[in-house]
Amino acid sequence: MASIHRTSETEKGDAFQQLAEATDEFERYRHPHAIRIARIADQIADRFHMATRDRKSLHTAALMHDLGEAVMERDYMQREGQLSDEERIDLARHPVIGEQESARAGADRATTLLVRWHHEWWNGTGYPDSLRDEEIPLACRILRVADSYASLTDVRPFRPAFTAARARGELIERAGIEFDPRVVMMFLLLESIPELESFAGTSEADENQSVSGPDLFSSFMK
Repeated sequence: MASIHRTSETEKGDAFQQLAEATDEFERYRHPHAIRIARIADQIADRFHMATRDRKSLHTAALMHDLGEAVMERDYMQREGQLSDEERIDLARHPVIGEQESARAGADRATTLLVRWHHEWWNGTGYPDSLRDEEIPLACRILRVADSYASLTDVRPFRPAFTAARARGELIERAGIEFDPRVVMMFLLLESIPELESFAGTSEADENQSVSGPDLFSSFMK
């Protein structure tokens, strides 16, 4: 994928959007994935009263976060089944490649670092730098939750979409391991994200449970 060099902020924004769409297409998402992440992340950032400049960097990073995967263009990223150890090691390179490519596309340093660290885990077992807890910038911790929720609630080549309730349950289960518990709490407190959750899968069991975000948040706090 060729890098795109622009000068004005509008032109940069257009370029970032084009790269996000190309990445979504490579990853075979049925719906606009990167923009979903950006919208979820911004709502969480608002709960944390994040500064406007930081929210802008977060928005751009959401668009560019998987650019490294598209640039690598590996067949195993699109197939069904488990990855081999060699493939997992290779895949772990994509945040660093994404950092480099987003810089070439004109993203600022704050954004490129968010791209680099979007797979860091709260417990320090993420990659590429094994950051942990608050060593990970807040915007990165928000991006990790938003990316995971958006991925879980969309159809992938290797699995159907999770329901919104099941996806929230996954976030709760992995809070304190993969995710910052505070960020998960703030996500669960969002009153609604209808334009996003309309993509989520549904099942009779989940509909009968009628589990809402606040209900899940209450169970998380027990």
